Amino acid sequence: MKIAPCDDGQIQAGACTEPCRREARPIVLMVTILGSSLAFVDGTVVTVALPVIGEQFGGSLSFMQWVVNAYALFLAALLLVGGAAGDLYGRRRVFNIGVVVFALASLWCGLAETAGQLVAARALQGFGGALLVPNSLAIISAAFPPEERGRAIGTWAGFSAIAAALGPVLGGWLIDLGSWRLVFLINLPVAAVALALSLWRVPESRDQTAGRRMDWAGGLLAVLALAALTYSLTTFGESRQVSQPLVLVGVAGVLGLLVFLWVEQRSGDPMLPLGLFRSSAFAGANLLTLFLYLALSGVLFFLPITMIEAHGHTAMLAGAAFLPFTLVMAFLSRWAGSLLDRFGARLPLTVGPMIAAAGFLLFIPAAPGASFWSAVVPAMLVLGLGMAVTVAPLSTVVMNAVPAGQSGLASGVNNAVSRLSGLLAVAGLGAFAALVFDQSFAALAAGVEPAARAAVAYGSDGAMTQLSAANALALEDAYRQAMVDAFRAIAFIGAALAVLSALCGFFLMPRSPQPQPQGA
Repeated sequence: MKIAPCDDGQIQAGACTEPCRREARPIVLMVTILGSSLAFVDGTVVTVALPVIGEQFGGSLSFMQWVVNAYALFLAALLLVGGAAGDLYGRRRVFNIGVVVFALASLWCGLAETAGQLVAARALQGFGGALLVPNSLAIISAAFPPEERGRAIGTWAGFSAIAAALGPVLGGWLIDLGSWRLVFLINLPVAAVALALSLWRVPESRDQTAGRRMDWAGGLLAVLALAALTYSLTTFGESRQVSQPLVLVGVAGVLGLLVFLWVEQRSGDPMLPLGLFRSSAFAGANLLTLFLYLALSGVLFFLPITMIEAHGHTAMLAGAAFLPFTLVMAFLSRWAGSLLDRFGARLPLTVGPMIAAAGFLLFIPAAPGASFWSAVVPAMLVLGLGMAVTVAPLSTVVMNAVPAGQSGLASGVNNAVSRLSGLLAVAGLGAFAALVFDQSFAALAAGVEPAARAAVAYGSDGAMTQLSAANALALEDAYRQAMVDAFRAIAFIGAALAVLSALCGFFLMPRSPQPQPQGA
């Protein structure tokens, strides 16, 4: 007998019957996969487009960093606020608002006429992502019963990983074919489909716990503090000079983070409950996440720039660099999830980061103009293996380290830590890469007149087109070698950070799987 669907009022109010919810579950999966893919793919596709965007606007490394960091800043700072808003006001409603905001911001990105407009639009994208990303999993958890939830989340993760793998290749092809603007405009049909299906069949759900409030003060403090810290690091990377105003901004950022922690400690409904960190397993897992994702985000930010600028690869090939990494993770994640049950947390969370460290080191031997197959693919395969061994056990430790009723919050905190790592990596390692580039380029181009050398900056070989043919030829090899030297330094730091995360796994993780705490 055919089940009559719930009417719009029941769907909106979250009063769907169980048969109706069962019928809607395939649509729920499709909607959350489409919505999450918007945010996941955007992070990698934009990195591939950065060299072309920088050339279009005549931007420096600082501008390219802000194209990434404006998005990461608002996503990292407001991720927990977005999840809490969904619990309070309705997860489908907040998810839909996030999709609309993300789509409008993508349109703005695609039509941006100035560098400032593009950075502002990316910040708005981050705000939209902070609303839709945490509510994707919350919608799945509300729609599926516990016995089906793991499989549903696995399906969501698998398809999202495939989308994240194919996205950069598609983005690179679009860049080579026409314009970097298509990378943003392609989000519009995906968002339209996700929104239409959500309004049609996704049931509403919310946290029935009364008395919760939004921690707007915490969210505002987090944005301001992280913005100040990011600005100081990025500006130093551009100017290579330490000035008193810059130091004051950086100190203000650090003090802002301390004030944020003070406010969260005293808040009745904090967006970051500090009590979660009383669990050594939870604190250790997040410290491991901080180090490992600092390494991963820094290296993957600079990889496409180096491939295009130093090795001469196309944007499509730079996008394809992410395929081996993501596909290895997608195919091995289920197997990796069983490692914790068999060996406990300590072994995979020590071995996985060490394998990742080996992957980072494999980037170092590549010389300018190196082959994609020899310089990139082996490193990305090993790096993907290391992350595959790490991610599933790490997520399980995070979820098991807190009471069952706080598992969603714990996942949100860990996700926010990984996004914060990416933000700090692009800003901090960007400044370091610029310094290494300057030193290497000055030594390699010592025989060229200073005025010609000064016209060339990290990630901006387009400036050489304004020089004489003789100077341009003399500087090209020096430029590419200096780019490679800077990337080698970043890869080495990535390996060191991965080793630190392995030490966290060895010393802070439980030897055997810890039972999940009881209680709400």
